[in-house]
Amino acid sequence: MKRREFVKSVGLGMASVAMARPGAMVFGRAAAETPNILFIMTDDHASHALSCYGSRINWTPNMDRIGLEGIRFDNCFCTNGICAPSRAVILTGRHSHINGIRDNAHEFDGRQSTFPKLLQKAGYQTALIGKWHLKSDPTGFDYWNILPGQGDYYNPGLIEMGAKKQYPGYVTDILTDLGLDFLENRRRKDKPFLLMMHHKAPHRNWQPSPRHLTMYDDTRFPEPETLFDDYATRSGAAREQEMTLRQHMEINSDLKMGPAPARLNEEQKAIWEKSYGPKREAFKRDNPQGDELVRWKYRRYLQDYLACVAGVDESVGKMLDHLEKSGLAKNTLVVYTSDQGFYLGDHGWFDKRFMYEESLRMPLLMRLPGVIKPGSRNQNLICNLDFAPTFLELAGIRAPEAMQGVPLVEILRNGKARTWREAVYYHYYEYPAVHMVKRHYGIRTGRYKLIHFYYDIDAWELYDLEKDPHELKNVYGDSAYADVGKELKAGLRRLQAFYGDSDELAQKFLREDLEEQRKSK
Repeated sequence: MKRREFVKSVGLGMASVAMARPGAMVFGRAAAETPNILFIMTDDHASHALSCYGSRINWTPNMDRIGLEGIRFDNCFCTNGICAPSRAVILTGRHSHINGIRDNAHEFDGRQSTFPKLLQKAGYQTALIGKWHLKSDPTGFDYWNILPGQGDYYNPGLIEMGAKKQYPGYVTDILTDLGLDFLENRRRKDKPFLLMMHHKAPHRNWQPSPRHLTMYDDTRFPEPETLFDDYATRSGAAREQEMTLRQHMEINSDLKMGPAPARLNEEQKAIWEKSYGPKREAFKRDNPQGDELVRWKYRRYLQDYLACVAGVDESVGKMLDHLEKSGLAKNTLVVYTSDQGFYLGDHGWFDKRFMYEESLRMPLLMRLPGVIKPGSRNQNLICNLDFAPTFLELAGIRAPEAMQGVPLVEILRNGKARTWREAVYYHYYEYPAVHMVKRHYGIRTGRYKLIHFYYDIDAWELYDLEKDPHELKNVYGDSAYADVGKELKAGLRRLQAFYGDSDELAQKFLREDLEEQRKSK
């Protein structure tokens, strides 16, 4: 079914937005004023660690600036909560089972259509700097300079247009300088540009810049209400994962109680030891155990995680300042997001993957002067499928029918949509694998969430997000929610049919993945 047929058939409303054509009026502007696009994405930055989203643990003034001068999306969600799949969805506007990147193990097929390719074809100068994480070389970019794999925080190597080079210094600062260099020296003045700035931070194992190593040493962070969640009403999936602070966060590497990383130079090692040496001594002296060890890990974890965020916030400020000084700000769409959310001690966890709110939700801030009303807030159900068609329509390009997202044009212009989707679909595939989060798919509406875990388990979870925002009470099987569960299951099957997914396809992928794992051993 086509998008508009789907609206009529299942009642999951979507915006009725006419696709623009090159040369048409875009946002009421002539095509000659086609906006530039600065897309800034971090890795694993939870919405609840941005002050504009109400963070209780840190302050992000430069990221906040985008939202204050533009729009904050309060309900933006990922379709598959892990690094490579989310990036592939953003590029293609298509779900993981279609774009081929269901987990971090597969290689992205660069021959498929992506929004940077379509922008490039329409006359944009396109550039990608930072984390790529899709194994194949980037395509659709006039210039690219990427971190190999996850990349390193200190003295990282990068691959510039196929050539490897090592850079001294801290990764966030280096990527920022490369981004500014593109804007100042590589950018063609006769073309609109797309610059995708992909930061490594704040990915595990959370190594802050030297200037931020002690930033949160004296901070007492409020504990999440679910820090000691016992998963009492959940299925076995929540209990059998391997991403708890208590058991799975590593003391030496994650929390820096071991030696300094080998790739640091002597000056960096000296600064590192000056910061972490006293922490190691205090840890040995106090020897926390049980719940106190969990609390100690939580605090140490946030000290480094949030210090990494602070480095990116400074980077965002530098990019925004350059746009202002150069006169580019008035015609540049600035986007800030992350590839998914993250657990910051919520449910006793770190990492992501589960369809629970803290990792499902993505931050999404956008600014475009003269189009987006400053201080706008939006509650519609958005997902990363929508990014690609939005950028294309902004450029006056008709999005391919194969793209499964919906442009956010009406929302950007008016702050809300007259009609919109009433549910989003999620599917996670990476199991058995690191952190051991079981395969699952589900539907999230404005109020409810239904999740089905499968593979070596067959379990359903249902949450009433209005009454239970922390998802502590699984009400699947509760007679009071029988009708809700039935309606959600029907809606889930309709979403699967619309997006071309199914249980049969999931089982096919499962067999293929297990065979690949068997051959690799």
